[in-house]
Amino acid sequence: MKQLLAALLLSFFAVFAQAQNRGLPDFTELVEKQGPAVVNISTTQTARSGGRGAQPFPFDENDPMYEFFRRFIPRQPGMPGIPGMPREFESRSLGSGFVVSADGYILTNAHVVDSADEILVRLTDKREFKARVIGADKRTDVALIKIEASGLPAVRFGDPNLLKVGEWVVAIGSPFGFDNSVTAGIVSAKGRSLPQENYVPFIQTDVAVNPGNSGGPLFNMRGEVVGINSQIYSRSGGFMGISFAIPIDVAMDVQSQLRASGKVSRGRMGVVIQEVTKELAESFGLGKVQGALVNSVEKGGPADKAGIEAGDVILRFDGKPIASSSDLPRIVGNTKPGSRVAVHVWRKGATRDVQLVVAEIPDEQVAQRSQRSSKPVERAANRLGLVVSELSAEQKRQLKVNGGLLIEDVRTNAARADLRPGDVILALIAQGETIEIRTVEQFNRLLGQFDKSANVTLLVRRGEMQTFVTIRGMSDR
Repeated sequence: MKQLLAALLLSFFAVFAQAQNRGLPDFTELVEKQGPAVVNISTTQTARSGGRGAQPFPFDENDPMYEFFRRFIPRQPGMPGIPGMPREFESRSLGSGFVVSADGYILTNAHVVDSADEILVRLTDKREFKARVIGADKRTDVALIKIEASGLPAVRFGDPNLLKVGEWVVAIGSPFGFDNSVTAGIVSAKGRSLPQENYVPFIQTDVAVNPGNSGGPLFNMRGEVVGINSQIYSRSGGFMGISFAIPIDVAMDVQSQLRASGKVSRGRMGVVIQEVTKELAESFGLGKVQGALVNSVEKGGPADKAGIEAGDVILRFDGKPIASSSDLPRIVGNTKPGSRVAVHVWRKGATRDVQLVVAEIPDEQVAQRSQRSSKPVERAANRLGLVVSELSAEQKRQLKVNGGLLIEDVRTNAARADLRPGDVILALIAQGETIEIRTVEQFNRLLGQFDKSANVTLLVRRGEMQTFVTIRGMSDR
């Protein structure tokens, strides 16, 4: 018994000693070696405003100094200026960046240098240089700037694809203007998709990132840059434990194009897509939830020429799997315009391959919203809880459709599907087949074929956009 107890005690102390030896990671060597490659970036922009609506302080509201002045500098009567009298003031902002080559090329965020009249770069040895913008890409929030210097310390690059969730990472930057501040944390998630950010699979971390950290590097424990700190999720304006970094492989691809031509060229295929939900996967006969559902195809665009149709589910693009809809814009965008690629789609219960020639995304795309006119007529709701009517010839002409039903009122469970009066039902999905809807009688006849508990998927037009909507169960009316 004593021998067993002794063995247990020895085992406990061995585990305890091992844990003590492991301890927390030591970042000192990383900071000493890589810190000199991190720079402070300050920008100046001359703004002009009227006296009545002028800012009380010479800072943009997003500037970290704005909050300081707002809290601690009392506003004097008439401080904003004389009503009706325009005035000029300098708006200053702060950010971070890092040297990518010894001859003075520096990576940062596009929003750090956007609209700047003057960019000043300060190194850790206190030297200051004026910088010029080589190019900036707002879609990925990456900018490449240049200072006239040589022999600068440059960072080393790592592979963000090798990052593991839970791995330690370090950020160095200038939060609130405090140069070369070091914060550490772990990788919280990879491949995050954010609203309006279609081209970046963000690295999510819990590293403390605040205003002024933007554009600074995210290091792994080997001292390699794996990302550019770009955004935080916050309800207060300050750090709340969730920050996002642009993977460095994405940023380096952008910077190489910016260095070569000053702009970024991206591929496009001319479709509007949406996420495949469990209900939609069942409606289309997919074995599992995957892919990007095409809800509309640009007439005359690359997808249209390739034969891709609304209702197709794109499963692979150029050999790359599409696990979710957010994967497709990034993969297509990274494809060189003019390339001929294979697109693997699911259509009417079977897979097929089509060949598509990738086009180039123009600098700006502005969609004009179609106008609708309707005269609601008092009608009873159908089995879905929808009051619908057939489109007039004028409405079809305005919407550029051959058929469809106008939703005049939404009742019962249909309201939960985010259908709205003014939406146009174009098609119904039945057993993986897309059936165009032309008359109320036809629509009601098709609905009569579904069980009361069945999920019904519709192709709906709203303005210039099309989307698939699933209604769970029929009305109990």
